[in-house]
Formats: sequence, C-alpha cells, structure tokens
Amino acid sequence: MLPRLRTSLDFFPSPVSEKPGLVIRDPLQYSDATLIIPPGLLPSLEFFDGAHSGLDLREYLVRETGELEVSQIEQHLLDTLSAAGFLEDEAFQRRKEEVERAFAAAPVREPAHAGSGYPEEKSELIRTFDEYMTGAPDPAPNADHQGGDGQKLLAIAAPHVSPFGGVDAYRAAYSSLSPSDAERTFVILGTSHYGEPDRLGLTRKPFATPFGEAIPDTALIEEIFNKSGDAAAMEDYCHAVEHSIEFQVVFLQHLFGPNIRIVPILCGSYANSIVHGGAPESNDRVHRMLGALGEIAAREGDRLLWVLGIDMAHMGSRYGDSFPAVAERGEMEEVAIRDRARMERMEAGDARGFWELVQQNRDDLKWCGSAPIYTFLKAVPQARGRLLRYQQWNIDDKSVVTFAGMHFHSSSTHPRR
Repeated sequence: MLPRLRTSLDFFPSPVSEKPGLVIRDPLQYSDATLIIPPGLLPSLEFFDGAHSGLDLREYLVRETGELEVSQIEQHLLDTLSAAGFLEDEAFQRRKEEVERAFAAAPVREPAHAGSGYPEEKSELIRTFDEYMTGAPDPAPNADHQGGDGQKLLAIAAPHVSPFGGVDAYRAAYSSLSPSDAERTFVILGTSHYGEPDRLGLTRKPFATPFGEAIPDTALIEEIFNKSGDAAAMEDYCHAVEHSIEFQVVFLQHLFGPNIRIVPILCGSYANSIVHGGAPESNDRVHRMLGALGEIAAREGDRLLWVLGIDMAHMGSRYGDSFPAVAERGEMEEVAIRDRARMERMEAGDARGFWELVQQNRDDLKWCGSAPIYTFLKAVPQARGRLLRYQQWNIDDKSVVTFAGMHFHSSSTHPRR
C-alpha cells in the first residue's frame, strides 16, 4: 500500500500565477519544505490514503497520460512527498522523533513567529507595540482595575490572531493591566491547534522573544503535571510552533519587561465532548486536570493572573463554509449575535451554559478558543467578565475570524460552575 498523506498538513491554492496548483506545507514544522503540486497531478494525491497501492496509482496515470510507462512519474511523486516529510512513512517517523527530541533537549523555547507575526528586531518591536498600545481608552468607571469590592483583576482574554489584525481587541485586553501586575505569575491558557483533544500541553522552558526570556514558574508547572497524570504532556512539542501563547508573552513583556513569570498551558480542543456530547470533564483525564487547576487557583489566589489567548469564530471559504464571509455583513451579522450570546455566558461565569452553546451544531462557528475559556471558567468559578472590544477581521477576502478583548474580576456571590 502507498503511505498516507499526513492529515496535519496545510493545503491551499498556489498564490503564484506562474506556478498554479496546490501548495502543501507543514504547520508543525517537522519539515520546512513547501511543495506546489501542479493541477495535472492533483488527483494522484487521492491515492495516498493508506488504502490504495502503487498499482492503483499506475493504472490511473496510464489512463490519464495515455502512456504505458509511468513508473518514473509514480516514483518521482512518491520520492518527492516522502523527502518533504509529507507522508506517514518510516522516513517521517524518524524525522518526527529527531525534531521532538531536539525540542525536549533545548534549553529554551525559541520564538517561532518573530519576523512573521511580529518584528524580530527589538527596537522595531518596541516601536510597533508602542503603536499598538497607543490610544488605549481609559477604563470606564465601573470597569476599573480593582473590582467593586476591591478585588484585583483575575484574568484577561485577548486574541491569538496576528497582532496587526486584532490590535484593537489586544489593546482593550492588555490596557486592563496595571504596573502592579508585573509581580504576579501569568497563567497563559492558549489554544492547542495541533495537540490531543483532551490533554494539556506543558513546558518547563523559558519562552524566548526579541525582548528576552520569560521565566517559567516550574514549581506550578510540575504540580499541574504531577496532579494531572496522563491528562498533561510535559515538553509537548506543540509548544515549539504554537502562536496562541507566544503572542501573549510578547505583549506581557512589552508591558512589564522580559523577566515575567509564566505558566504556559496549551489546552486541547475537547472535541470529543463537542462531537459526542456530555461535559468535557465526563472524561476522567479532563476531570483530573480541571481539578488540579482549580486547586492551584484557589490556593494561589491573587498571586496568579490568568491570560486567555483565544480567537472565536472562523467563517467563510478558508474554513469550509459554502459562503464567502465579509466582516460585519451578511452571514457575519448573525455570527456576531451568536458570538455575543457565548460571551454573555463568559461574562456570567457560566461554564455549563457556555459549553452548551459551543456544542450546538457541533460548534459550526468553529471557535478555536472554546477549550481555554471552559478550562478557565471551571478552574476559577468565581470569575465574572466584561466585554471590552469585539472584532471581526477578514483574514482574506472570503474568510473572517472573530475575537474580543475582555477582563474578569471575582464575584462576591457563591461561585457557579
């Protein structure tokens, strides 16, 4: 049998008019190769599904080309895909193990998105983020840094979309912080775009950016790992390439200097709960993990400040919808109403109500921040939020991502779950 194409690859039309076809690349960066498969060979990729043989592919190529000798075409396609690391074969398994070992052994988590998501040169980064934060509105009288009963800010929620696209929501969220927050430990809950659905991804590594190295709170990280059992993975390779935490670290360092203390946590999607029903914690692993975070949150109290790196709806052609999405227009007006219904449950600290809305239609809004939100609401049930800024952004001319800036304080009423 021919090996399968890896399911974690990115596929999109070639943007180069002189080289039409389908672009294939690896978002997990096991491979840095990029291939453009020409239109005439695109149907051949369907044979790399683990169910077809080389003979099946040769028969197809003979029919399409009218030539009897197609073995060179077959072999070239197979060799090219394998050398690029795009097939589930022995060559890829060796490559994967080597890359993951290298990440586990590395002393720091290197910046994966400097130069693409934000400037990689420090002085330019400072200028850019100064501009991002300029013009931040003064907090409203009922939305000050202290809660109505004098309690500190518990958490903020910010996007994880590229900062230049979500700048208004980022600004709203990070303007909620004050200089006194610099001494707190930032528990950063990010979306794990590539990790297992019911698992946390942890790392002990300092996060390096052009500003310097953020310091991991290894005692808390070890405690989460030890109490969560197999619901958490230490030195999860997903951290090496994930942007949902990296962007938050850069904003925090811009505000407070490089040596902030962090607990970086990637949250799996809880997809099993969305597809099959039931609460995420009906899975024993998730139940154990949420319990561990809840114990730590209750004990540590104001020493922690939670940061949620979350995007919301993903709509339009890029995300498999039948319609081209335009921000604030047409179908996106209904999306805004549904987004706000979910955010109202977040504001109320209603984890169950929030998740019931996510489960509707198996999350046809495709919120990729649902798991960090639910994790936070369960771990910190006294949290009550306030929406500061909601945005819709055309990531391309037919696709829209939505996101928001929010902050959370502690309720004086009995916690809800």
